[in-house]
Amino acid sequence: MTLFFATTNIWEVFLRCDAVGQAITVGLAIASIIAWAVMLGKRNELTQLRYLNLAFEQHLRDQRTVLDLPESYRNKRSIPYGDLFSDALDAYERAGEIAAQKGIEDPRARLEHAENALQRALARQVLRYESSMVFLASIVSGAPFLGLLGTVWGVMEAFSAVAMQQSASISTLAPGVSAALLTTIAGLVVAIPSVFGYNYLFANTKRLITELENFASSLADRIELEAK
Repeated sequence: MTLFFATTNIWEVFLRCDAVGQAITVGLAIASIIAWAVMLGKRNELTQLRYLNLAFEQHLRDQRTVLDLPESYRNKRSIPYGDLFSDALDAYERAGEIAAQKGIEDPRARLEHAENALQRALARQVLRYESSMVFLASIVSGAPFLGLLGTVWGVMEAFSAVAMQQSASISTLAPGVSAALLTTIAGLVVAIPSVFGYNYLFANTKRLITELENFASSLADRIELEAK
């Protein structure tokens, strides 16, 4: 019952706002829905990618050699670790084929090609991990400013109404003050959960990037040892 009255009061406050206040409030409500969708979707994505990465890494550890693995291991590019593995092995073999055509055998050059491919794949997967984070950061930083815009606009409307009617009655101040308070609350309601969600996702993203870099380094070492 209390929630019902609270909802009704907020709706009444919204109706008392002018068009600008209502537009800012609706915009912030839409931003809140999008922010929650992005945060939940990104969390699920990172959790799933980490699970797939660990499973792929465990499969590689169980193999005696990575240079002679079947083609099926290179068809898992949807997995970040699998993408790095595929690019490294493709570059290693391609460099070997080119060297064979020229009648030159240079293992060091093959390793350098594999390492360069690993770096390119690593950069590509980092961008994948960080996707949507810029959008979420924009909501975190932009929502309070939109709320502040509504606050300033509402106060300005309240003073304009008082100046025009030469009266500071509740009915004169209500639309402007309602817009000021409602947009302030809306901005905070959007920004506060978003900033916590962003920090949580940012920490998870950095952890996965570190794990990705460690995997790339260990894969390069393993290829080098097996190539000798």
